[in-house]
Amino acid sequence: MALTKNQKRLRIKSRIRKVVSGTESRPRLAVFRSNKEIYAQVVDDVTGKTLASASSRDKDISSAKGTKTEIAALVGKSVAEKALKSGIEAIAFDRGGYQYHGRVKSLAEGAREGGLKF
Repeated sequence: MALTKNQKRLRIKSRIRKVVSGTESRPRLAVFRSNKEIYAQVVDDVTGKTLASASSRDKDISSAKGTKTEIAALVGKSVAEKALKSGIEAIAFDRGGYQYHGRVKSLAEGAREGGLKF
């Protein structure tokens, strides 16, 4: 039986999550990408808490004009800014089963420009 595109992504995601885990000193930056929007969360997997988050639906970002790739870079900068405010400098990047390409890559580069190390 053939797997759907989403089932393949979830398999890849579970393989990634076996290796990538967020701790208090180095939380995980999790990315979710839908057809229209992109979301990013900084998560401490030990306590199960979200420490910072940003998305393309935030008011300051949704009012910005540009392509989805450019908006993803703004989301990366925004989540980096929020993470730095809460004292987080280093993270583990979790691409969520998506290819490191396009919007996911743009978000990661935006987070690096914002000051996060990974």
